[in-house]
Order: sequence, then C-alpha cells, then structure tokens
Amino acid sequence: MIPLLRYHFALLIGSHRWLPPAVLYAAYVAIGIRAGDPVLDGFGYVAAPLLPVAAWLVRAGVTAEPPAARACAAAAVGPGRAHLAAVSVAALAAAALGALGTAFTALVSDPHSADHRVAVPMGPATLAGALTALCCVLLGTAVGALANRPVVRSPGWAIPTGALAALLLLVAAGSPANAAVSGLVTGSPRGTVTVPWLPLGIAALIAAAAVAGACALSSRRT
Repeated sequence: MIPLLRYHFALLIGSHRWLPPAVLYAAYVAIGIRAGDPVLDGFGYVAAPLLPVAAWLVRAGVTAEPPAARACAAAAVGPGRAHLAAVSVAALAAAALGALGTAFTALVSDPHSADHRVAVPMGPATLAGALTALCCVLLGTAVGALANRPVVRSPGWAIPTGALAALLLLVAAGSPANAAVSGLVTGSPRGTVTVPWLPLGIAALIAAAAVAGACALSSRRT
C-alpha cells in the first residue's frame, strides 16, 4: 500500500490540482485569524472550511490519474485498493492543512474567552481544535468519495453535488461538523472547552462507510 500511496501522492502533487484549495485555505486563515483574537473562535474558524477543502482535494486526487494509468494501476493492485489510495492521499493532504491552520491559530490567538476575562487552557483547547478540524476533514472526505467517480461520473453533476453536500454538512443542525464547530464557538464566551469526541466518532464512521462504498463500487465499474 505504501508504494501506491507514494504513486498517488506524486500524481496529486504533479497535477497541481491541490494548489487552488490549498491557496484558498491559506488565504482564508491568513485573513481571518488575527493576533489576539479568542482562541476557541479561531479554532472553529479554521476548522469549518476544511470540509469543502477536503472534498475538493478528494476530487483532485481521484481525477488526477489519466484513464490509461488508472486501468494499469487497477489491474496491478485491484481497482478498490487503487481508489482507496487516491482518496487516502487527498484526506492526508487536507489533514495536513488542518494541522497547519490549527497550529497557527494556537500560536497567535489569545487563550481567553471572547470577553478576554476567562483563561482558556491551551492543551484541551488545542486538542478540541485539532479534533474539530479532523472531524471536518473526515466529513469532507466522505463527500468527496460519494460525489465523484465512481459514484458520480459526470463533472456537471459531481461538482455541484459535492459543493451542496459540503454546505449542508456545515450548516445542518444534526451534522457532526456543525456540532463540533458550534461547540467551540458557543464555548468561547464562557471560556469553556468542549472536546468533540462524539462528533468525531460519528464522522469517522460516515467517512469509513462512504469510502468503503466508493471503493467497492470502483471494483464493480472498472
């Protein structure tokens, strides 16, 4: 699996399709996170856009390979494993962006509540921010897996479907991403840290099911 991951990593990097989501996320963080802002609000701010960014990166990963090369890889290791490697590389790239955004926020933000009166413990707060970012990455990976080939093959349907699904998962009240981000933002006025274990667990199950389904379908349609 390691050589396959390296292969798809090289494909993603060489295609330069990772640049638009990465640059947009970096600009979003650089513009939105200012020194001295409340840390919990900042963690929620940098986590939320990772959902569409992860979905975008998954699309970049699963479409970077030319059809002939995809057929060769599928014949060599199986279409399911080849597709899993492409999705995994994209998810790892999104997680790396999330780690950078979370670290930057922890460095420059004020470890106090929104009114700057209540001290916020940085250890638990950073853990909550990192897990919230991971929750959004996992759900974005699920969206990317289900809104692209082999589930949705037409770009005319795949792109708007993925964008709409990412938006709904961010704003829907029952979404794990919404719950995790809201836990940070609503805790900021009181300086209360809520570690999103339950949303993260649900997001992991959703992502695992979505990726497994996409890989299984890839085996049938190749």
